[in-house]
Amino acid sequence: MKILIDFFPILFFFGAYKVYDIYVGTAVLMGATVLQMTLIYGIDRKLQAMHKITLTLILLFGTLTLALHDDRFIKWKPTVLYTAMSIGLAIAVWGMRKNFLKLLLGSQLELPDAIWHRLNVAWVVYTAFMAVTNAYVVMNFSTEAWVTFKLWGYAFPLVFLVGQGIYIAPHIQADEDDKVAEKEGSP
Repeated sequence: MKILIDFFPILFFFGAYKVYDIYVGTAVLMGATVLQMTLIYGIDRKLQAMHKITLTLILLFGTLTLALHDDRFIKWKPTVLYTAMSIGLAIAVWGMRKNFLKLLLGSQLELPDAIWHRLNVAWVVYTAFMAVTNAYVVMNFSTEAWVTFKLWGYAFPLVFLVGQGIYIAPHIQADEDDKVAEKEGSP
């Protein structure tokens, strides 16, 4: 269910763009994202910082796109978001010696610190890659190509997340095995 909630704004945007234009698509994206965040809040009773940032940027860049009738704003939004994420994670891990991924997900996943560090670095590289890729498409291709890239570009995060799952799976299993061994060995 949550995966559908994550993807429906981009699907609605794509559909509205194909039937109408980038401006109707942008308005639909804004509305769908507000609905998405309402659903997430209804399920989790909170919004993560990333949800709040995403909502703010979509509403800000969407409003600029519609008010100024200039599609460059909505097309650059992903680059701004990914760049901010990359810089934020990099400053946190190398400047502040904090691992935001572990802070956010540590209560759900028990992983060795070295694995958390590698995951954080992977996110820095991934978000930088996505920022550069979006910027490249915006600067070198038509709006039509960019919209198509946005739809099919969702393969990048899916591949990245599956790769992360494959990478951390042995560490989760090892952790579970350690817990079982501790329980069996205790009196």
